[in-house]
Amino acid sequence: MPENQPPTAPAVTRLPSYTKTDQDEILGTGEDPFGVAGTGLTWLPKEDHFGVRLDGRLVAHAGLLRLPVAIGDVETEVMGVGGVAVAPDVRGRGLARLVLAAALDHARTQGPAHALLFCRPPLVALYQRLGWHPLDTDVLVEQPGSAPVTMPLRTMVTPLHATAPRMSGPVRLYSLPM
Repeated sequence: MPENQPPTAPAVTRLPSYTKTDQDEILGTGEDPFGVAGTGLTWLPKEDHFGVRLDGRLVAHAGLLRLPVAIGDVETEVMGVGGVAVAPDVRGRGLARLVLAAALDHARTQGPAHALLFCRPPLVALYQRLGWHPLDTDVLVEQPGSAPVTMPLRTMVTPLHATAPRMSGPVRLYSLPM
């Protein structure tokens, strides 16, 4: 690239699918790339996928899934965000912000007032910098063959619209977590 040409800014694209091979391309082939296997939870695959490629390589991903939820006594839906990943060798370049922004832009067209994600405690500060807020209540989630269980990871929420009410009260996800 000539010296006077600025590098091309990475662009987010909507991915037609997201496979284990795609995840391995981003995070490698480790046993527990998201660090959540110890929770013993079963997770839902996402339906909509957004990614960033650098030099043809998939280096970032975020997935979305519309889910039923109860917030207090109100049954509604949220946009579940999950599978957020950035390749270790390109972290610190704003790719998480970029891929999440594209996913949330799409989520805003789907109707729910809030997006919800679950994260390990070390990632709470990152998501807060990206505009997410930790819920100060436990969240119940479905699991195969059991009564609802309390989500052991930190639940983060962000409004999808300026008029979204504050999310408060007990929260129950009427599905597996995303």
